[in-house]
Amino acid sequence: MVAELSRLRDEIDEVDKQMVELLAKRLSLVAEVGEVKSQHGLPIYAPDREAAMLASRRKEAESRGVPPDLIEDILRRTMRESYVSENDSGFKCLNPSLRSIVVVGGHGQLGKLFCKLFTLSGYQVKVLGSQDWDQADDILSDAGMVVVTVPINRTDTIIRKLTSLPEDCILADLTSIKSEPLQAMLESHSGPVVGLHPMFGPNTPSLAKQVVVYCDGRNPEAYQWLLEQIRIWGASLQRISAIEHDQGMTLIQALRHFTSFVYGVHLAEENPNLAQLISLSSPIYRLELAMVGRLFAQDASLYADIIMSSPQNIDMIKRFHARFGEAIDLLETCDKDQFVDAFSQVENWFGEHAGRFLHESQNLLQQANDSTQR
Repeated sequence: MVAELSRLRDEIDEVDKQMVELLAKRLSLVAEVGEVKSQHGLPIYAPDREAAMLASRRKEAESRGVPPDLIEDILRRTMRESYVSENDSGFKCLNPSLRSIVVVGGHGQLGKLFCKLFTLSGYQVKVLGSQDWDQADDILSDAGMVVVTVPINRTDTIIRKLTSLPEDCILADLTSIKSEPLQAMLESHSGPVVGLHPMFGPNTPSLAKQVVVYCDGRNPEAYQWLLEQIRIWGASLQRISAIEHDQGMTLIQALRHFTSFVYGVHLAEENPNLAQLISLSSPIYRLELAMVGRLFAQDASLYADIIMSSPQNIDMIKRFHARFGEAIDLLETCDKDQFVDAFSQVENWFGEHAGRFLHESQNLLQQANDSTQR
């Protein structure tokens, strides 16, 4: 039995080695694809091509008795790595005549990411950091575009210092709130203005499938090349008004971060055995615990700024607190029928999205379980 098991394991190891060789070959081909896309200004992410390829491979897998979900999992993970490797080829420069791009706050994590992307696209990039303001006039004198990426609590002040930019210079910001920064840019600069909000963190290795929100400010025809450049990087663009953006971020960012913060505070005060909690966790609880824990591995000031950035965030949190209290009252009455009725109302509000989210979450939970070691 031992000899037979050893032989089979050896054969499996040989197949695994062949898989590594095939993956290496695939990545090499992807690098060539990246060079072609770079030359012709094609986005690194092509959703139609990806969907067609996955559908074809799923059919082929099924015909060979291989679970279609298995081959899709392998290919999606491989494609994620492929998008990262395509970055190495650089990107086509859509506005080669543009004067220098100045990134205010370019020494920060998000600033460094965008400096890298602009440099990979062939633009001349300068950084205006907190220690460089005595040289600001020289750095900004020939700017073709200025991108502001500084902490939220300093954004308005920094923008209002940018009052002597060339008239045709594009002024943009990367802040997670938009109404106040956009207004400050419009008041400080008479030229083209656009508000940007990257919906991802600075450690994102590739912009493929990421979202960049933009809010038009002034002279949108002057920065259309910038939006297209972002698409070439692989991101999806979502246009929205500054007011609508900030209303959405109240739920997407402020309330979500605050509830994670409160749950973390609650855990710390209850002081359970964390190692034991982890060992007892189902995949869904482990994932929830990870999402809370990751918050506390990051910059506290950043999240404080996001949550406290506007009165409407506080108002939303207060309404959530009130509804939380109402839900507790429901539990204390032990009225199961009322609970089911409230549950059904929310289910109806989600509509078809509920089933879709169930499917998506099942895939996430399976991936979380795959990475768990007991």
